[in-house]
Amino acid sequence: MNRTLFFTLALLTGFQFHTVVAEFVHPGVAHSRESLAFVKAKLEAGEQPWARAWEKLRSSGDADLDWKPRPFPNVERGPSNNPNIGSSDFSRDAMAAYTHALCWNLSGEEAHARKAAEIVDAWAATLEAIGNHDARLLVGMSGYHFCIAAEILKHTWDGWPEEKQAKFRSMLRDIWYPIIVDFYPSANGNWDASMLQAMMAMGVFLDDQVMFDRAKDYFLEGKGNGAIGNYFMASGQCQETGRDQAHTQMGLEFLANTCETAWIQGVDLYGALDNRLLKGFEYTAKYNLGHEVPYEPYRSFEGRYHYKKISDDSRGRLRPMYERVFNHYHNRKGLEAPFTEQAALKLRADRPEERGRRGRGRGSSSHLDTLMYADQAADSEIRP
Repeated sequence: MNRTLFFTLALLTGFQFHTVVAEFVHPGVAHSRESLAFVKAKLEAGEQPWARAWEKLRSSGDADLDWKPRPFPNVERGPSNNPNIGSSDFSRDAMAAYTHALCWNLSGEEAHARKAAEIVDAWAATLEAIGNHDARLLVGMSGYHFCIAAEILKHTWDGWPEEKQAKFRSMLRDIWYPIIVDFYPSANGNWDASMLQAMMAMGVFLDDQVMFDRAKDYFLEGKGNGAIGNYFMASGQCQETGRDQAHTQMGLEFLANTCETAWIQGVDLYGALDNRLLKGFEYTAKYNLGHEVPYEPYRSFEGRYHYKKISDDSRGRLRPMYERVFNHYHNRKGLEAPFTEQAALKLRADRPEERGRRGRGRGSSSHLDTLMYADQAADSEIRP
């Protein structure tokens, strides 16, 4: 049963929040019922770019109905995923569960719902602990995908038994949440950002107001590098811009995912600090498209990191994350986002050739951004 949310949001510099009373919207992690219906209608009409992205998603290894989950009771992810004891399997199965849940919803083929549930249930029944240095990062990055799959299954399919759902809820509360509850303030900001997306997703799935609010409040006012006021300078320069472009884009995507789930729930985090997220996307897209941008040496929270110059490591390797942000700021809000748009369009053109690989864990995430977020001007107008 949905619980009532009471959001009293503070006044921040350059952005006004208002008191909101609303129920949790379901499905409401990453995708709303209206946005899923929007994509389904585009596919039924055979329209581009959705049809091409759907074809690539369906042909990816993640969508294979022969997929076999590989759950581990005790997962370890060490620094840079070394040691890797079930860590990669956790991430691959999370993406496969998400992919199958989408395939079920968009195609109506129940075999995909059963496969998504099989993957989710296997981990919920087996997992006992996640440990080692990168445990928080793993839960943040891949727990989010498990939550999207579970949210879609729970609210669009009647074949997931309550006792299985209860096991999944227990895994979230008893294993995952204690790992991420306090974030990792001094780490590079993509760590906090990953945990924000997962914690907010968990709060929605569990109808847990306290959990949802903890993520929302940290996004807005957290002390760590992943909070909106710490990850971005007013120019849009990111805390990790001087580290490398791959991690910078990871942090941006995770924060955007947090904003999208919040938006569906009636909370506008996209607009925080005068649309600071958009400034970060524009700055990063501009640099990765080959343009020069201003850079100011930036010392992170507690001075742990001090990147003195902009990094060209991984420059030009665009991460498939720009569609959702362009859709929000341009299509929903009517704001200009020229470099974000160019990045999204470049990925639409490049992706079929660059990322259409088949195999376990390959192929699906490259096409999801276009499939699920391109040009959703008719998306649900859920506003705070």
